[in-house]
Amino acid sequence: MANALLSLQIIPRLADHDEVIALVDRAIAVIDRSGVRYRVGPLETTMEGELDALLDIVRQVNQEMVAHGSPSVLSQVKILYDPKGASMDRLTAKYDDPDS
Repeated sequence: MANALLSLQIIPRLADHDEVIALVDRAIAVIDRSGVRYRVGPLETTMEGELDALLDIVRQVNQEMVAHGSPSVLSQVKILYDPKGASMDRLTAKYDDPDS
């Protein structure tokens, strides 16, 4: 069972809005390739997994942004760490259930 949820908002430091969107798409691709469970939201992407692995994904995403033209990157990170287990489903079940 996963022990952490990590939400990441990545903001490449570029002037061109279209280039920013393209880099955000690259960031999501890095997350997708990692194999962790994730959910894309309108302002951030939340991942579920082991804390060390999730932090490594944050590092990889930042490196991907710089490798593809962003001179610097702002990353906003929120972490829920629970050694007994962390689950997106458990936190959002009452909102996801159409009968609630």
